[in-house]
Parts: sequence; C-alpha cells; structure tokens
Amino acid sequence: MRTVFVQIGEIMTRTPVLVAGAGLSGLSTAVFLGMHGTPALVVERHESTSTHPKARGQQTHTMEALRLVGLEDAFVAASPKSRGFALRIAASASGPVFHEILHDTFVPMGHLSPAASADASQEAAERLLLGRARELGADVRFSTELVSFEQDSDGVTAVLRDLRTGEESTVEAEYLVGADGHRSPVRTALGIGTHGSGSIAHNVLWGIRADLGHVVGEEQVLYYLQNPELSGGTGVLVSTDDADRFVVGVGFDPDTQHLDDFTPERAVEQIRIATGVPDLEVEILDRAPVETGMYVADRFSSGRAHLVGDAAHTMPPQGGMGGNTAILDGFYLAWKLAAVLRGEAGPGLLDSHDAERRPVGEWIATNQYRNAMVRTGARYDGPPPVEDPATLFFGYRHNGAVVSEPGDEHELLEDPNAPTGRPGSRAPHVVLDSPDGPLSTIELFGREFVVLTGSEEWERAAKSVAADLGVRLTAHRIGDGLTGPWAEPYGVSDDGAVLVRPDRFIAWRSPGPGPATDLERALRSVLAR
Repeated sequence: MRTVFVQIGEIMTRTPVLVAGAGLSGLSTAVFLGMHGTPALVVERHESTSTHPKARGQQTHTMEALRLVGLEDAFVAASPKSRGFALRIAASASGPVFHEILHDTFVPMGHLSPAASADASQEAAERLLLGRARELGADVRFSTELVSFEQDSDGVTAVLRDLRTGEESTVEAEYLVGADGHRSPVRTALGIGTHGSGSIAHNVLWGIRADLGHVVGEEQVLYYLQNPELSGGTGVLVSTDDADRFVVGVGFDPDTQHLDDFTPERAVEQIRIATGVPDLEVEILDRAPVETGMYVADRFSSGRAHLVGDAAHTMPPQGGMGGNTAILDGFYLAWKLAAVLRGEAGPGLLDSHDAERRPVGEWIATNQYRNAMVRTGARYDGPPPVEDPATLFFGYRHNGAVVSEPGDEHELLEDPNAPTGRPGSRAPHVVLDSPDGPLSTIELFGREFVVLTGSEEWERAAKSVAADLGVRLTAHRIGDGLTGPWAEPYGVSDDGAVLVRPDRFIAWRSPGPGPATDLERALRSVLAR
C-alpha cells in the first residue's frame, strides 16, 4: 500500500484510494475502508453534504453494515419521531386515496436479522457518514473537483481543483472509486456506457414550509399523486425531518415547458392542489428540476477504477432501495480493496466487483422501474415488481469470489426464509446461546474471513491456514462457548465447516470433515491468489 502523505512544495498527495463523490455511496466506501484500516481521500465538488432529504430509510441489511461501524444507534436517533410511515397513491394529500401501499414503519425482519431499521433522511445520513469517515481516517474535501485522471498498471494519477481558490493539485492513488452520481464524469472518462429503460419522467420539486399537520397528522408520508390538475397529471409529496417542511413535485416536460413557467404564483397553485388545501399558506424554500430514469453501467470496473452508487446504477425512487444499495455498494467493495491493498488478495479479487454487483444492481434498478410504473399510473403491462421485503433485502446472491458447488446454476435469487447455505448466498441468521446471552451468527461476521464449524479439526486448520497465508481469518467453533442448531441452515454437518467472507456472504463450505488443504485452496481461489 502506498503511504499517505502530502508534499507541500509539489502539492502532491498520495492515497491508497481516491473516492470521487461524497454522497451516500462515496462516504460509505470511505467509512468501510476506514473500518478495514485503509484511509481514503474523498473529493466532492459541492460545498457540503446534501441539504435535501432525498432518499429516506435504512433497511435491516443496511443497518447490519452500519452496526459494524458504530452507526446503528445514530441512524435510529436521526429518524423522525413519528407514529409510522404511510405510502399512498392519491389525488392529493387530503384525498381521495386510490391505493394504500404501506401503512407501517417497516416490515419486521427479526427472523432474518438481529439489526433494527431506521428512517433517517439522506440529509441526516450523509452527515453521520461524513463524521464517521473522518473519525476512521478519511480525508474528505468539499468544493474540490476531480478534473481528470489517468491510470496504468501501477496506479491512478488524478488532477484535483479547489473550486474556492482555483488551485490545482495532483493525487497518486492505488485505486479510484467513482461515486460521482448518475451523470458520473468518472464513468464517462472510462468510456463505460449505460443501458436500461432510460428517462422516465421530469419533475420540478419545491422544498416548502407549511402547516400540514391537520392533513398528514404525525406520520411520515409519501404520496404519489395522480391528478389532472397537476402539471403532467402527476406529482409527489413527501415529509422531511422537520414537521413543517415538505417536498412537493409535479410533472415537467423540458421539451414544451421552461422552469420559468413555474412562477411563484403558479408554484403555490400547484402546491395547494397537491396538498388538497386551497388556501394553504406556503413558504417556498427552493426549487429544482429532477429527472427520473433507470440506467445501469455496462461495466462496474475498468482497470483500477470501480463504480458505486448512482454512477453504477441510477433508479427511480419508488421502492426505497436506491439509498440502501448505494451504502451497501461501499460495504461490499471496501473489504476487497482493503484486502488487495494489504497484500492478502491478488488484484483478481476486484474483478468480482462487476461480476457480483452488476447483476444485483440491475435487478434492483429494474424492480424500482416496475414500482415506478405501477405507482405513477403509467401505461405498463410488464412483470409486477417484487414486493417481498425478505427477497429484496436478503434474497440476492453474489456469484463471483466464491467456490461454487457442482449443480449450482448461479441463480441470482433464493428464498432467504429457506436458506441453503450455498456459496454465494448470505450467511443465515441463527440465534446461538453464548455466555452473555443470545447471539446471532450474523454478529460473528463482517470484519474478516470467518470459519464457522463444530469441529476442533477445522478450527485448528483455520488457524494454521491463516498463519500460512497471512490472511485475517477467525474460527468460531460451535460447542466452545457457543451452542445452537447452526449446521442445518448452513447445509453442513456439525463436523463440517463454512467459510464466510467479510461481507457476510458464504465463500465455501465442506459438509463434513476434510483436510486443511481444502480450506487453503478455497481461500486462495476466493482471494485470486
């Protein structure tokens, strides 16, 4: 790994990882790199983190990752103290309601995960991630633009510009992460195209202050509006972290309309129609045009550069998976970058970023597109969206850096309610008894490779292989302070062994006893060594 230093005379910075973009995906990448002991340099052209609520809500699979870096409680605390969350399709916030999609905070997931859920806005989430990233060693620079970069077999050389002073500097990095949004200059510079359903809709959004307590009550609300009196016949109204602050949007056709057509008077008119309150007193805080679309990058990696978040997959907001996927992109990529930079893995491990995350990202983006079609009343006769939370959060597999078994056809999905323990699937949540009380197997994973076994022989083998290969590997033997019916959900016998990756996906398993060389070969294969 290159040593991090700043040489004042030449304005030269060296860093293991340069991250372009300080949104959810970029800051998450920096946080999880820091957790693995790898500092990152993060540059963001905007002056600060988001000042708009944007994506809201962190599901249990995301909170499992945030728990590892000590942010679970902070995200729960940042969630609005409301009585719940309502998602409705309606003519206005005052009704009539055509369809109530969800009227609860979150679907209980206790049978699949020990983690809670949270309802923090992107506005709050980015602030929390920024603080933790800096605590874990990241250098985060706002008002700083990535001007250009070049890469070769030795690394990435980038030019940065301080937008406040105009001063330029050079950065040498081992790797570059493009977390720079749906228009992604990094993706463009790499020559990576996109595919997908394309642009779906254009809207104009207003941030407003208004007293709508008598309309929405104490709930957090999200209304998808279908009303011919609204521009484009559609709209949206969503709560924020403040009880009197909302975001209201209506349809906007850039081919026939101009933003200036939405005068303050017309804005108030449209907002009153959206809320269903004809005499509503409104303070307009800001206005912005927004394009909704579904695009997936043709590749998530090119040489030493890797894409995460909206740079990799842009999706409609309907379904709430965009922000969650952005955070987890960073979680799934960070351990691989750190392992390569520590010399524990070969560069080939990073090839699995595209192989694993692109199919998952495309599936999630496609599902959000289907949600958008259904919830906005668009003409659509395609497959319905997947709405089962268990499948959405825990049902996808990573078919890349794993040791596949005979007969495995590399399916993307499986039912997490009936776990198979196959390599590529998420390690099942099993509650064990420990000296300190109940403990989920999920709590044993997340920072390093783990061998889960009931056998002393496999436990000894794991320690020996870890020492021989110089890999961070821990063995947890069930029966040595931990007890419980773990073997069946993992598809092995009590004398078998399961190798779990740092991202809690199963890399390899042995149904029963076996030689240490089996574990060593599995690790070498996964780490591309």
